[in-house]
Amino acid sequence: MRKLLILALVVMSWSFPAWADDPALPLGELAKPGRVLMLRHARAPGFGDPPNFVIGDCSTQRNLDASGRAQARQLGARLRAVGLTNARVLSSQWCRALETAHLLDLGPVESLPALNSFFGRPDDRERTLDALRSFLATLPVDGRPVILVTHQVVVNAFTEATPPAGGGSVFQSNGTQMPVWLGVIPVEEREGS
Repeated sequence: MRKLLILALVVMSWSFPAWADDPALPLGELAKPGRVLMLRHARAPGFGDPPNFVIGDCSTQRNLDASGRAQARQLGARLRAVGLTNARVLSSQWCRALETAHLLDLGPVESLPALNSFFGRPDDRERTLDALRSFLATLPVDGRPVILVTHQVVVNAFTEATPPAGGGSVFQSNGTQMPVWLGVIPVEEREGS
């Protein structure tokens, strides 16, 4: 009976995201100088990409669905509502990340290969992360906010806060390859977010 109770508790814990334990920041924090939002792309059904996917050919990739597009638009509206109107927006080259970045409607979107996913390609991990760290080191401490639309594996490389689709981690630029992690943003609109 005791083993059954423990098993039930373990199974129940799987339904609670680890994200809930991470410090949630008000979205207005992102409008401060030197802030960086490392954002996981919005909802895209499925897992990974087909083995024959091609960057630049969205028909070969996992893409946002209608709820993902709505999620990206809603987050963009929430960010504009708290004064984030002068952000620099960069994205992975994957179609779902680029579409998320464009739907945020926060300004022109730049493609940055250092934000590309390395899921299923462990040989690309260090090269990708080294390029991203080098990019992060160039960001001014007091510069305009930066939004980086990327993938779960990339965000996880910088923090243990596993982001849900459309979620992200907030950092403060500090002139190094490892900006200071401040917390996470609430994915859906809540009181005070």
